[in-house]
Amino acid sequence: MSFNHFDERGHAWMVDVSGKEPTLREARVEAVVTLGSDLLARVIGEGTAKGDVLGTARLAGVAAVKKTSDLIPLAHPLALHHAAIAFEADSKAGTLRVLCTVKAVERTGVEMEAMTGATVAALTVYDMCKGVKRDITIGPVRLLHKSGGRSGTYEAPEDPA
Repeated sequence: MSFNHFDERGHAWMVDVSGKEPTLREARVEAVVTLGSDLLARVIGEGTAKGDVLGTARLAGVAAVKKTSDLIPLAHPLALHHAAIAFEADSKAGTLRVLCTVKAVERTGVEMEAMTGATVAALTVYDMCKGVKRDITIGPVRLLHKSGGRSGTYEAPEDPA
């Protein structure tokens, strides 16, 4: 197995996708934010002093998806057709699951865009809640699904362990 972002001399380069046909590409990524049950209840219920945490995180995640090629040096700028951020709360575990879905008809995948969106949305939750609680954690962040392109479809196993 070789890394495709290096030439034969080991120099980093942007992969040449000009010869590939555009196909529908989709990726879904999750980032888990551990807040604790009390803070999670405030985030999904009454809110915090800084306002609508989830609404702000949703907008930050979508904005990040659109900026991926500016942040990740070898990512291709893509014409995106869909980006969405959703949240699933687990009150018992005190976790917030951030889900980012991205779609495009392109020559290369949208996994990095979905990773960037989920991660920035999770970081925004952290930023807005850090004044209330300092031991918030983010992770794991992982690809759940990708489809389109030569490598086909990938579905992550249910249990990340």
